Amino acid sequence: MNPEHPSRTEPKAERDEFITIAKVTKAQGRKGEVAASLFTDFPERFAARKRLYALDGRGRRAAMELEDHWLHKGGVVLKFVGVDSISHAETLVGCEIQIPLAERAALDDGAIYLSDLVACVVSDGGREIGRIEDVTFGAGEAPLLVIRRSDGKQCLVPFATEYIVRLAPEEKRLEMKLPAGMLELDAPLSQEDKAQQHEEE
Repeated sequence: MNPEHPSRTEPKAERDEFITIAKVTKAQGRKGEVAASLFTDFPERFAARKRLYALDGRGRRAAMELEDHWLHKGGVVLKFVGVDSISHAETLVGCEIQIPLAERAALDDGAIYLSDLVACVVSDGGREIGRIEDVTFGAGEAPLLVIRRSDGKQCLVPFATEYIVRLAPEEKRLEMKLPAGMLELDAPLSQEDKAQQHEEE
């Protein structure tokens, strides 16, 4: 299952046009290189990608030309044209590195992009939990499903193989068997939730 995922900072109609393949974690070296975590199972495709996009925390996306890259300690080091100093590289820390949705790699039978999980209904032991609103990445190895529960609250569930009973993206359904207490892990409030909470106060 390929962990390329959509941007989470823009309206759905816009964010679905791009997917994130890496995230910049730090400046690397003295000539403007940056180290990035990989969110793709196809790192070899960086060799054929010359035009990438950097999405910052404010939802601003900028086109970037890839000058060079190399895999390093489970991640990737990227060198962009025009980024030639440590200080400039540091401005990219935290940015999601994206490609247009139309450019994502074709998958083998049985594989799925995590972005295709959005809108799937999730059940736990036959009991419906809610619907997936987003897929994000935390400190652990497994991506996190942001699920809107039937009571209106959000919860986080790791998309880990040991919890999956049946995945049917064509039916928009995901059946899981989760450990007791996992559904009590609340997701961070969305902007919509924060606004609603403020109104209630």
